[in-house]
Amino acid sequence: MKGNDMMTADPAYTAKTYDLFGLSGISDETLRVHLGLYEGYVKAANDLREQLSELMQKGKVDHEHMPAYSELTRRLGFEFNGMVLHEYYFGNLRRGGGDQPPNGSAFGRAIERTFGTYEHWKADFCSVGMMRGVGWAICNVDPARGLISNHWVSLHEHGNIAGFLPILVMDVWEHAYLLDYQPSERKQYIDSFFSNIAWPVVEERIQAGLSSVALSR
Repeated sequence: MKGNDMMTADPAYTAKTYDLFGLSGISDETLRVHLGLYEGYVKAANDLREQLSELMQKGKVDHEHMPAYSELTRRLGFEFNGMVLHEYYFGNLRRGGGDQPPNGSAFGRAIERTFGTYEHWKADFCSVGMMRGVGWAICNVDPARGLISNHWVSLHEHGNIAGFLPILVMDVWEHAYLLDYQPSERKQYIDSFFSNIAWPVVEERIQAGLSSVALSR
């Protein structure tokens, strides 16, 4: 397969479906709007990949003479990460979720190693989520050490930590809560987020992340 054909050979991304209606404190209307926004990121990522593929096939990838290639590549990072982070976000929500992980979980043990107590970790995660501006609060695991850390990511692609794996993702762009809460009520939205966390999914993510590194050694 020629290098220029590799991107066109990849199938287009398809928006995933999520059965999330009936969450606590996050309205069905908010979810409908939010899922529609996510589908827009999927479409935009596919469109950009197609445009970049066309430039590659024509050999127009010289950033000095084809600024369109550079600009489309930069935009792809934004749209692609917007798609992926929303999939993490929707994936770690469920009806009837809880506000803390079960006893004896791998995530709970990682919290103890890194923060000492669940309360300390949650306070830090919520503080990240309350930072001024719009973005994402993401709890990552460092696969190399098995420790976790909370990070602020703005504009989807700015602030991601290389090599770390997301295990809990909270969207704090205003579209995630404005139909339910005022901008000054972000804390109430964060409280609602915690009442809907799918902890089994978080557990699967951290175990998969730690296992993948162990297997590679």
